[in-house]
Amino acid sequence: MKRLYGFLSLLLMLMVTACAANGGGVTTTGGGARPASGYEIYEHNGGVARPNNAVDVYIAYAPETEEYMPEIIRLFNQSYADGVHPVTKQPLTESDARYYMWGTQPENGGSSGSLARGVVNAVIAPNNADIYKPTILQPSVSTWLGYINYNAGRPIFDLSQIQPTAISPVVIGIWEERLAELERRTGKDRTELGWADLLDVLETGWEDGNRRAVYYGHADPIISSTALSTFIMEYYACARREGITERRISLATVNTTSVQDCVREIESLVKHYSDRTEDFLEYVGQGPDYLDMLALEETDLICINLGATQGDQQCLRPQGGQRLVAIYPSEGTFWHEHPFATVQWDVAQGGWTTQAQRDGAAVFTEFVISEEIQQIILQNGFRPANPNVPVGYPFVEENGVLPAGPSQILDLPDYEVIIAMQNSWSLVKKQTDIMLLIDVSGSMNDEGRLEQAKEAARQFIAQMEPTNRLGLAVFNETVTVRVPLGNAETTSFQVTAQIDTLRADGGTAMYAGLVETIAALEAEDVTTNRIRAIVLLSDGADTSDGSVTLNEVVQAIQASRSTLNPILVVPVAYGSNADVTALNNIARASATRVQSGDPNNIGEVLEVIASFF
Repeated sequence: MKRLYGFLSLLLMLMVTACAANGGGVTTTGGGARPASGYEIYEHNGGVARPNNAVDVYIAYAPETEEYMPEIIRLFNQSYADGVHPVTKQPLTESDARYYMWGTQPENGGSSGSLARGVVNAVIAPNNADIYKPTILQPSVSTWLGYINYNAGRPIFDLSQIQPTAISPVVIGIWEERLAELERRTGKDRTELGWADLLDVLETGWEDGNRRAVYYGHADPIISSTALSTFIMEYYACARREGITERRISLATVNTTSVQDCVREIESLVKHYSDRTEDFLEYVGQGPDYLDMLALEETDLICINLGATQGDQQCLRPQGGQRLVAIYPSEGTFWHEHPFATVQWDVAQGGWTTQAQRDGAAVFTEFVISEEIQQIILQNGFRPANPNVPVGYPFVEENGVLPAGPSQILDLPDYEVIIAMQNSWSLVKKQTDIMLLIDVSGSMNDEGRLEQAKEAARQFIAQMEPTNRLGLAVFNETVTVRVPLGNAETTSFQVTAQIDTLRADGGTAMYAGLVETIAALEAEDVTTNRIRAIVLLSDGADTSDGSVTLNEVVQAIQASRSTLNPILVVPVAYGSNADVTALNNIARASATRVQSGDPNNIGEVLEVIASFF
């Protein structure tokens, strides 16, 4: 998914708005990015020449549809360039309107929640830098459209007129060997399994003689569509377990202590959070040692099993010949319909769309629902929204899915209930114990490595949630705990102050630093069910006397994997000659990856690190 920023002047915004309002526009020979507001850049136009008399129509779409949306935009624009109506396929006449599509994705690797927040900002805080003003919004799921109307305080979208375009249910992806164990334990086949069965295995662990801990993962329900749907499903499952059978979950149920305790229990088994479900696509191919099960869209699961791509995101095919297979929870799930919704707020009322643009949006929507375009969408791993298009490949069992799909669909709660669930996130999510382990050996003076590591650590601390726990240890030829693990609301100031005083000298006892820090985390109370992690900032070259070896580090990490709280080590490598081999071995033992400590991409590095927590 492309991550592009656009910062445009107020004058340019006014020019664009004026052009859109009168149905005219600037002649573009194709390939150039088209601005629409102060934050967004609509870069996808298919490289097709734009006629002078075209009406500009803008679409902001969910990241998982990038694999096909730019091509659909190109086909639409090319049809008008060829003088043919894209829907009727008839030659255009002088009186026919011409429309020209521009497309964008959420900026900075965002998700549907990012788009929703940007549209709300455009209504209630138009001077905010983070705004979106599309003609058409296509989030992953229509939940976000009601969310926008609710938070904007006005009907930005007519919810009765939204059009599904690409269907994908939310599933629980589980490895084949784990599914076999689950079926054996429950006496049920895959089509009968539900959250009640998953709750049981999450509580008791596996019985395969290898390890008992269950590794579960999902993204952030504040910004991720899949995670939000999953979070709602968890609340439904816990309500059912508490004997609450209401068809649509209520606010009273969400606020019930026993239900929240149940959701907290599920979340306590999470090994890895992520901002977006797409971030899992790069890691999950490591197999059961990484995660046993995770929540994702059916299309993501197909992408993983095929080793395909979503936009510029590579789905890594699973190692060891195993497939990830889909469980469609028997209690029900949600369809993600990737709807097209046209902004109804007219420029005459202070909004940003015109009737001409809305007419163009209607034509583009009809084009996308046509059988020809729905076949393109189908081949990209989405079920067609047009009932005239049969469900075929890739929806076959060989790709881990059931062609029939889910048997039960849950009712979407009222929006005030969904917001209450999101507000409960900080209360029920699994918290984290993080030890920063910083290399202060003499080699960290080279190339400004220590200063880079210190700046990265400062920025990382600034982003931490106060409910996490944080500590600091450093090493050169000796290992020193500068700040013991404690509540981040207090220790973050102490850690930052200590970081400011760090100086580099002496040898590098990195292996001893890791073993001692792992031991310190192991000595903490593991019954608190917190993610435990070490963020290692080093050039990776151990120069100690060999009293502690790399093999001992790996063994210490692996020993924690049989617990409910395996210790994650996330190495960040500094310097052009960093010992990446050693750091890779450490990361592999933790099912993480080495990150490059490039000073030019500190923000991106921190995003990756934070995604584990």
